[in-house]
Amino acid sequence: MRTDSAIAAVLRVLRSSAVILDVGDAVVLASPAARAIGLIRGRDLAHVELRELVRSVRRDGVTREARLELARGPLGPGMMTVQARVAPIGADQVLLLVDDHTQAQRVEAVRRDFVANVSHELKTPVGGISLLAEAVLDASDDPEAVQRFAKRIRVESARLTQLVQEIVDLSRLQTSESLTDPVPIRVAAVAREAAERVQTLAEAKQMEVVVATEDHASVFGDAHMLGTAIDNLLTNAVNYSGAGTRVALGVRQVEGIVEITVSDQGQGIPAADLDRIFERFYRVDPARSRATGGTGLGLAIVKHVCSNHGGEVKVWSEEGQGSTFTIRLPAAADDAAPVLPELPTRRPPGRDDEPAVEPAER
Repeated sequence: MRTDSAIAAVLRVLRSSAVILDVGDAVVLASPAARAIGLIRGRDLAHVELRELVRSVRRDGVTREARLELARGPLGPGMMTVQARVAPIGADQVLLLVDDHTQAQRVEAVRRDFVANVSHELKTPVGGISLLAEAVLDASDDPEAVQRFAKRIRVESARLTQLVQEIVDLSRLQTSESLTDPVPIRVAAVAREAAERVQTLAEAKQMEVVVATEDHASVFGDAHMLGTAIDNLLTNAVNYSGAGTRVALGVRQVEGIVEITVSDQGQGIPAADLDRIFERFYRVDPARSRATGGTGLGLAIVKHVCSNHGGEVKVWSEEGQGSTFTIRLPAAADDAAPVLPELPTRRPPGRDDEPAVEPAER
């Protein structure tokens, strides 16, 4: 068995994200986990801290280990805490092993926040249902009143169901700050599906949803999560815009960045609220949110989906002029370093013992 084939077989079974670099610090082999947490960009290490660690080991041949705070992606403020270990292998190659400890550190904080927020937010719908149930009992001899209260109970129950689901979704995103199994996604297809799902809501307000996409734009990620983020932006755009207006959804790729924009002609967001709209449970207009069924979690979910994809979300808005939300994600690179394929369960009969992975050509 050739040496490079043996190394590839070892990397597949490691729990750590693994990268092998040549004498020029170019990526030769990378495990799928290394790409999932954004350690490599093209054929280079994405973080200067890791590059410096590798160069130190290459200079003196001494294995080094360090705990580092690294940017989650090329965009946005998201950070991850990792334990990195670098060791020389052979005459001119270096092995980098990285363990992501971010999730373990975040879980406890998320649990504390979860209990505090949920206990507060659930009081309103649960209390409303309780009061309405008492009203039904008191009005048992009045069929019209019973029907009226029953309809309100159904509305509050639907709101409670939505709130619980969004709390679960957000908690899952916060406790898993990276994608464990990202795949290439054609963003245009995800965007068009999201536009179709919001169409009924828009038609009820005689609104038009206009979609313009570049079909080649693609990212590595989770299609369901990305679709949820676009759904939330489109639903907000429709809910907070007047009848007969237009909502525009666009997808384009510019210099390695995929941008997804949702623009509306609604009431806009006050400047004082722009810095807080992505906070959990924050509502610019609580009365309007209750009328539209809003939970105050939609934009928080959008923010965390972007963070998990190594991107960011930005907003432009003026009162009376509408709003534009822009999701910016790293595009899937065409010249990315090779990702190790899945190890086959057995080699087909009659085949020579060929190496599973060839080193990348520079």
